Amino acid sequence: MGHVSKRLYSSASKLAVSTSQLKQFPPKEAILKPESGKPNFFDPESWATLQPPPASALTAFAHRIGLANVLSSADVVRRACTHKSFVNLHAKYYPSSPTPPTNANLATLGNALMGLFASEHLHAAYPHLPTRVLKAAVSAHVGPLTCASVAQEMGAVPLLRWHRQPTTPMSPALLHSDALASIPRAITALVYQEISLQSARKFVQSFFLSRQVDLRSMIKFRDPKRALIETVEKFGHERPKSRLLKETGRYSNSPVFVVGIFSGQDKLGEGFGSSLKMAEYRAAEDSLHRLYLTRTPDHLLQVPSSTFPSKQGNIYKTGSETPYTPGALGEAEILYASSGRSNIVAPKRPTLEEIEAKREGLDV
Repeated sequence: MGHVSKRLYSSASKLAVSTSQLKQFPPKEAILKPESGKPNFFDPESWATLQPPPASALTAFAHRIGLANVLSSADVVRRACTHKSFVNLHAKYYPSSPTPPTNANLATLGNALMGLFASEHLHAAYPHLPTRVLKAAVSAHVGPLTCASVAQEMGAVPLLRWHRQPTTPMSPALLHSDALASIPRAITALVYQEISLQSARKFVQSFFLSRQVDLRSMIKFRDPKRALIETVEKFGHERPKSRLLKETGRYSNSPVFVVGIFSGQDKLGEGFGSSLKMAEYRAAEDSLHRLYLTRTPDHLLQVPSSTFPSKQGNIYKTGSETPYTPGALGEAEILYASSGRSNIVAPKRPTLEEIEAKREGLDV
């Protein structure tokens, strides 16, 4: 086996190209005729990319993700796995052939649906979540990197048909993860079109919203104690006070202090540290986390899109709507930049000492 043949077999195996379905292998473009005297510039990777995935691989993919009734045809799966960047490559090598259908419109529709489902789910599950953190949580659940990761878990990497594009003045560079992220979005749109909005929401819930995302790491405070004081005042409760709960090794090289923050008789949070200041900082941060990350119980969780009928057709004319009880809107919001990374300069506010002195009638 020659060097070109080895590269052909290697490229074909990586891109799920079945040589048994090809009319000729190796292709005639890869065969060098010595009598022609012309150099042969053949790219095995480009040739393998242009070959359509076998129908057996497309059918197996539809059954693997449990959507064989929706993706009933191999052409539908092939369209969902074809990125719009593939059109330019196909037109370059096969200018007379018809343009293959792509998932551009499906990916746009699926991206809007996934954003809707994630936004309403997170807003209903965490009613006190700040707006900026809510946007970051939506991106963590259904963002491009998550979609690419889910597509890789589905086994869609060998089925993807795309072409890398460099950076242009009008658009950034197209990476493999960006093209791969279009497959789950297109599948979501297909489920919505072929079945119903409810089925699309269940698909997104199963593959995306059921994942565990660390929301605590997304909430950072520049001054948690000040934010806690103003938040407690907004809710009309007593001013929070710090109390030392436990300590050990005060006069040693490694002391540990445990501080709790109370509003009246209610304990808001608790923190530890090697100093009282550190323990108080962590206690205030823990108090705010307990508020912002308050989760609605699963049996009480209801989103607006769950009220639409589960039948196919116009959601406003098909069937009757399910009763819906909206959840309470959160009243809390972070007033300060998150770790100083938002590039927003907060207005200068009086320090806690100045506030205390003003209340006592002292000049500062």
